Amino acid sequence: MDDSDYFKEAARLLLEADGVAVVGVASTIAEALGRFGELRPDVVLVDIDLGGENGFDLARRLHDAGDGDPPRVILISTYEEQDFAELIATSPAVAFLSKPRLSGRAIDEILRGADA
Repeated sequence: MDDSDYFKEAARLLLEADGVAVVGVASTIAEALGRFGELRPDVVLVDIDLGGENGFDLARRLHDAGDGDPPRVILISTYEEQDFAELIATSPAVAFLSKPRLSGRAIDEILRGADA
């Protein structure tokens, strides 16, 4: 989930080229929660800075909406991880990934580490 249409399209193309199935994209928290309820993805990428909305709030709401099996949320941002280290650590997200490092391989490594 990201508020930038340009980033969503670029990320979708990059991830699909890496073999990642992108089942949906969203621009707002309401849209993301609706898509999650409809599509039930295994992993959700959530931008920390959503313009007027907050990615940490969305990560919590997705976790609570998981009905016992919440999605694995990966927080993403152009900001540095240390800028939000405390908030990331207390969120239900499995990890943080900087947008410049976004790739199917990076997501796979995060998920393997989270499952270990």
